[in-house]
Amino acid sequence: MPPDLRPAVVQDARDGRVLMLAWMNDDALRLTVKTGEAWFWSRSRERLWKKGETSGNTLAVEEVRDDCDGDALLIRVVPNGSACHTGSVSCFAPALWRTVVERVRDRPDGSYVAKLASGGVVRTAQKVGEEAVETALAAVAGDGRLVSEAADLLFHLYVLLAVAGVDVADVEAELAVRAAAVV
Repeated sequence: MPPDLRPAVVQDARDGRVLMLAWMNDDALRLTVKTGEAWFWSRSRERLWKKGETSGNTLAVEEVRDDCDGDALLIRVVPNGSACHTGSVSCFAPALWRTVVERVRDRPDGSYVAKLASGGVVRTAQKVGEEAVETALAAVAGDGRLVSEAADLLFHLYVLLAVAGVDVADVEAELAVRAAAVV
């Protein structure tokens, strides 16, 4: 491992969302500054890599900052696609969301998510509708099932978003806009 390795926090320059944490050595930093695209050091492959070299999901660098000690970097970027290898906008997405995205993408045998996703948006949307009705009925009944039914609804909504190609981070961003408008 190169002795000059520093953690690099990658942040979306548009909304401040933390996208990923990667490692940079001096060569990666030089290439990043020179090309305007993010380069990192892969500790597992022990080599330099350009973000997006295989996926096409590159990071256009807007700004590079050192921390006060000079032992960490903040890389502010405009992403072209997802930052996370799972297909999520951010590597810091909720764990359940990452799992759902992986199951929709990889379709492993025996996976409920994969089976539901194989029905496409229409079948998945139907399932969300069913769960929404069950949640509403549980709320009205007041029989203690509301939490369980709400969890089912949110889970199936995650599956629908993933099948439809919408990142949950986009929904969270929309909710933040609405929250700001309410204040």
